[in-house]
Amino acid sequence: MATTIASFDSGHEAMIHDAQLDYYGKRLATCSSDRTIKIFEVAGETQTFVAQLKGHDGPVWQVAWAHPKFGNLLASCGYDRKVIIWKEGAQHQWSKVYEYSEHESSVNSLAWAPWEYGLILAAASSDGAVSVHTRRPDDTWDVKSFHAHAIGCNAISWSPATHPGTLTNAQLGASSTLPPKRFVTGGCDNNIRIWKCIEAENRWVEEDRLEGHKDWVRDVAWAPNIGMPSQTIASCSEDRTVVIWTQEAEGSSWMHKTLPLSAPVWRVSWSITGNILAASCGDNKVYLYKETLEGNWELISAMNEAGVLQTEVTSPVEVK
Repeated sequence: MATTIASFDSGHEAMIHDAQLDYYGKRLATCSSDRTIKIFEVAGETQTFVAQLKGHDGPVWQVAWAHPKFGNLLASCGYDRKVIIWKEGAQHQWSKVYEYSEHESSVNSLAWAPWEYGLILAAASSDGAVSVHTRRPDDTWDVKSFHAHAIGCNAISWSPATHPGTLTNAQLGASSTLPPKRFVTGGCDNNIRIWKCIEAENRWVEEDRLEGHKDWVRDVAWAPNIGMPSQTIASCSEDRTVVIWTQEAEGSSWMHKTLPLSAPVWRVSWSITGNILAASCGDNKVYLYKETLEGNWELISAMNEAGVLQTEVTSPVEVK
């Protein structure tokens, strides 16, 4: 069975690198090699162009919406080494409120921390560094930067602000304390690294290193946690695989399962409940996987570049 998904002309003059819906799914931000960001209002199958943001001097790789409790804020990063935060004042009137250009090479990825930690943005760069930008009470920004990968850093994703196991542990569920800040990065050294913030020393330390890919790691995504005891991270690589990493209890080893694909895999993204994983592949298809009761990952559908959703699909490569 195949179903056509709606598509529309964005008006970008070059390749689109990212498209992100806001918290409510009412606005869509896109970014492109044409150096611009475009914002659309989404209502059902109707998309209305409302704003264009110009401030980058090269291709814009990613955009990310902040949580709405902080207002209408959008972050962007690009080849020009810049991290920019945009704010909407009057309706559809956007202005630049923060710019960071201290990275030595392209800024490839960025992600907002869970809102419970405050307004914090992390960015990953080809110079191998990660920069963490925290808004102070006086609206200025504190920046902490550290070297994360030997060759370059391609992707970053924050862990949920939820203690694993709150559904099964009443004491954890009643706790008002947040878990330590953590995020995961993927780099050109083929590694995935997990970083933890030591609050008392105001610094980030490497907590775990996950080795399993044989080529550049292009994306990482920490799965949402609704209170289950385990934690899950997905990673994808130019080695044509998606790897699902699982930690059954805090402090235990990370176990992994490999999903082979037929082409390099560029992006991975979780559903809001963390039980369905989307993988964007170099064969111009997006594959959707779901975990079975036995703990295996089953391919449930795929969508091609024409926007046709196929619900009767077979794995592009047999899992061995």
